[in-house]
Amino acid sequence: MRKVISLLVENKAGVLSRVVGLFSQRGFNIASLNVAPTLDPSTSRITLTTMTDERGIEQVVKQLSKLIHVIKVTPYSPAVHVVREMALVRVQVSEEKKAEVLALAEVFRARVIDVRPKSYIFEITGQAEKIDAFLENVQVYGIGDLHRTGELTLGRGKTKDRRSSSARQHPSLVDNSSGKNTPSKSKVKAKRR
Repeated sequence: MRKVISLLVENKAGVLSRVVGLFSQRGFNIASLNVAPTLDPSTSRITLTTMTDERGIEQVVKQLSKLIHVIKVTPYSPAVHVVREMALVRVQVSEEKKAEVLALAEVFRARVIDVRPKSYIFEITGQAEKIDAFLENVQVYGIGDLHRTGELTLGRGKTKDRRSSSARQHPSLVDNSSGKNTPSKSKVKAKRR
């Protein structure tokens, strides 16, 4: 079963290799992986997709939460998160099939972002199933090249159920209205040395 996990991590060297190493040690394959900075330059968001069951995802979340520089681990839940993927697809088109290909792209809301005499590049965004269906339909014309981002996820907003994620405080994420400031795990370890 496909499972999407989002991690909020400190923007430090080596964090990604620790995350990937954990999956490798546990024998889980990573189907897609995205890393990008957040609004706070000291943190990054890692979104990855893996194939496992409920027990496996619980195990992975617990292990990821223990890694140094990992602030928050959130498994995807359709009730709480939005998930999307983007793909760039080069489709081969002959002169007589151009209108047909464009009509098909319109059905899937794929945008033409590059036009050449014998090919179009389409940008399509949506759930993985939508992109799979688009690819299946344009395959008859010939797919010249393909690049998919993998799934990205973002919470819909504040929720009351906090059991779906494993988190600890990061200095930049602390609500300073209470005056409390909890250091991150890496800073606590550094102080102990």
